[in-house]
Parts: sequence; structure tokens; C-alpha cells
Amino acid sequence: MSVNLKIAESLEKLTFEHREADYHHHSYDEDMNQYELIRRGDARALEVGKRMFEGPTTGKLVDDPVRNYQYLFVASITLASRFCIEGGMPSEDAFNLSDLYIRQADTCQSVQELFALHDAMFRDYVRRMQVLQRREVYSRPVHRCMDYIDKHLQQPLTVKLLAEALELSESYLSTLFKREAGVALSEYIRNKRVDTARVLLTYTEFSCVEIAEYLCFASDSHFSRVFREYTGETPSGYRKKHWHGHWKK
Repeated sequence: MSVNLKIAESLEKLTFEHREADYHHHSYDEDMNQYELIRRGDARALEVGKRMFEGPTTGKLVDDPVRNYQYLFVASITLASRFCIEGGMPSEDAFNLSDLYIRQADTCQSVQELFALHDAMFRDYVRRMQVLQRREVYSRPVHRCMDYIDKHLQQPLTVKLLAEALELSESYLSTLFKREAGVALSEYIRNKRVDTARVLLTYTEFSCVEIAEYLCFASDSHFSRVFREYTGETPSGYRKKHWHGHWKK
């Protein structure tokens, strides 16, 4: 029997079982609405997403409940990240965030953990889209500069290096960036590194020393000083409060 024939027979059987049990998936429009709300940075996405993910019309892919919701989580965050990219989120940011959440979903051991993680994921994407939509419209050189920084945070970054990569003069790039973004390039880079450090402290088990080295801080103490300047907390203190491992307790 061909693979296509097997699939066709299985589909007929599943359709019959759903009809007999009076089970229906939620509609396409309902499904897409939650991601459109995320794209717009609309907080109503949280309520809709919770109802859709935890409700009786959520799909059943496998018999094991935890594995079923892990698969559903991957499907949900895949759509959320794509909608956010359409809404203007840098693709690297959206994909990296998706990767981190999927890794965390893979460690969840209960359906309730996955419910909590899905809610946290929706909140994170909504918040990021709200911040993104409050920004001014940047010129192409500034957009390109921001994208380059996003993709090279793990490498040393200087105004000279950025200007060479973008084929612009240092003075022009510095002046244009400060005028449009409202902060100096060096401060923007530090801010992005601190934001990335927050994610790594929350969702990974990398040590503070490893994170400092990865994000090109001069030393662990330099990382701690900059992180505290931006957040009011030390990296270790932030991890104690926010690390994902606490969600299982």
C-alpha cells in the first residue's frame, strides 16, 4: 500500500472518529486572530491565546498529553514568530526567541508547565511588538545598522567596524543613528547586550562568566556593572528571580 493511500485511509478514519465524538477544531479565523493580535501588540492576544491553547478545541496529535502540548506549543510559536516578523520584528530576534522557548518546552514535564510557558511566550511577543511599534520609523542606514548589531552581538562591535560594514563614514553613521534612535551607538549596543543577557539568564544554564564572554564584555565584573546599571540588579540576582527552572517548583 502506498504512503498516500495509507494517509488517505487514516484521514477518513480520523474524520469519522471526530464526527462520532462531535469534536471540532477551532476555525481558521479564530486561530489566526490570536496571532494577528500579537502582531499588533494587542494585549487581548493573551486572553484569546489562553482560551485557544487550553480549550477543548485544541488539537490532539498524540495520546501522551505532555508530548501533545509540546507539539502544539511548537506550532503556536512558529506562527507567532512569523506574524511578528511580518509586523516588523527583526527575523533573527523572532527566530532566536522561538528557539529558546521551544528548548524550554522540551524540558517541561507537565501540561500545566506548558500552559504557563505558552502564556509567558505570548506575553513576551506582545510586549516586544508593543515596544517595536512605539519606535520611530528609521532610515535604511539605521535599520541596516540595527540588523547588523542584532546578528553580531557575540562579536566585538565598534563604530569604525559598523561604518566599514555598512560602507558609511563613522561621523555620518554616528550622527544619523543618534538623531534617529535617540541614543549613541555604543549605548544601543550595550542595551541590546543586556537584553540578550536577560534572555540567556532566564532560559539557559550558561554561567554569568560564559554569558559575559559570549556577549563580548571585557570581563565578568564589567558585565555585572553594566547589567546592574541598566536593570538595577546583578546578573546572579536577576537569575535567582527569573530563571525558568523555578517554574517547575
